[in-house]
Amino acid sequence: MKTLTVDVAILGAGTAGLNARRAAEKAGKSAVMIDPGPYGTTCARVGCMPSKLLIAAAERAHSAHAAAPFGVNIPEVQIDGKAVMARVRSERDRFVGFVLESIEDHLAAGRLIKGRGRFLSDSQIQVDEHTLVNFKTAVIATGSSPFVPPPYRDLGESMIDNEGLFDMEDLPGSVLVVGTGVIGLELGQSLHRLGVRTSIVGIRGVVGPISDPVVREVAERVFSEEMDFRSDHKFESVTRLEDGRVELKADGRTDVYDLVLMAAGRRPNVMGLGLENVGLDPRKLPKVDPRITQLGDGNIFIAGDVSNFRPLLHEAADEGRIAGMNAATYPSFEAVPRRTPLGVVFSDPQIATVGLSWSAIQSRGHCTGEVDYSRQGRARVMGTNKGWVRIYGDCQDGQLLGAEMFGPATEHTAHLLAWAIAQRLTVYQVLEMPFYHPVVEEGIRTALQDLRKNLHFREKSAPCKELKASM
Repeated sequence: MKTLTVDVAILGAGTAGLNARRAAEKAGKSAVMIDPGPYGTTCARVGCMPSKLLIAAAERAHSAHAAAPFGVNIPEVQIDGKAVMARVRSERDRFVGFVLESIEDHLAAGRLIKGRGRFLSDSQIQVDEHTLVNFKTAVIATGSSPFVPPPYRDLGESMIDNEGLFDMEDLPGSVLVVGTGVIGLELGQSLHRLGVRTSIVGIRGVVGPISDPVVREVAERVFSEEMDFRSDHKFESVTRLEDGRVELKADGRTDVYDLVLMAAGRRPNVMGLGLENVGLDPRKLPKVDPRITQLGDGNIFIAGDVSNFRPLLHEAADEGRIAGMNAATYPSFEAVPRRTPLGVVFSDPQIATVGLSWSAIQSRGHCTGEVDYSRQGRARVMGTNKGWVRIYGDCQDGQLLGAEMFGPATEHTAHLLAWAIAQRLTVYQVLEMPFYHPVVEEGIRTALQDLRKNLHFREKSAPCKELKASM
């Protein structure tokens, strides 16, 4: 068996792993990545990029179907499922190809060992049956995998996840999407708009990442008006029929689908890594400070989706950099401040969360400003006037704290709020910024004006007025 000695051993060659290696080497340390494949990063291969390709096709179809109110009549919209999926696969492969080029370079240079790594101790990893890696510190960046709830685990080929969806050559006739989180919303709505008979079912009233009950109620209503969307379905049974279709009994009804798309969330890839050999329980990992990424109090760090902190590409890149840097300087650390939280769901209307969420902010004094997008000028012009946005500010000084957003173009307006929060701006300072007319951004100005009206500065003991939306 081959033996290799490095300063930093990195399990995983995705976004976090690649950035960890780069940071460790920048600090003057030797590093090697260990990964069995497939390569290409989750984002490029099965995540953000192929999903946006499917969403782009769905947006074109929806625009054509929704053209009549503008006086534009399109007699018949035909969707070529094979052509849709051919473009998804082709462009996906292009994005993955860019990553694979660098992977080939890493393999050739010996910076990447192909195989599955397992800790033997806190100083040695075995890669399959061919290599022993001696290390001083290690970074776990093994990503995550789709979770399948127990009732669905016997459906065989009648069930796929998002990874399988992007390899399909044609659109299915009907699909049951299990999960009303980010993945279920984006893919389920896209399939619906591409002519696939679609049901999206979830539990506990989950609608993407929304925790604000006012925003969630609006989103639930809007999605339910467009398609079969049940965020708290009453499950009875699911059965694979003899012809391969799937029968779901729920909410007092029975439906049959060609396929089940599993989108019930993802779980960190920690099993099988030999963590018990380094004094860690993979079923209950210790809490990690995301500014340091140290796993427990030893020489092992964790980064990316496997950390389950914020499973987003830009966060994985940051975590990989922090983990690689601190692994290189261990036992010394640098606590690196994390960016203002920012997440976007590319549904229609879009969902965005910025800064502190409604659920996280309940323990501190805050006030709320809101806007109803059904009345927003530019949104009405474009026929996209659906949604509700709530912005939270500190009662004492008016500093912006966070927002939960459901509306048109929130991928852009959320960035504006994220930048303002990162700069610790107050609602007064943000309202001094220019807002052009007519633009969708005027919607968040309305919410900011509402927040300013409801802030209490002089009477610090006065409770904040928490607005309630009138449905």
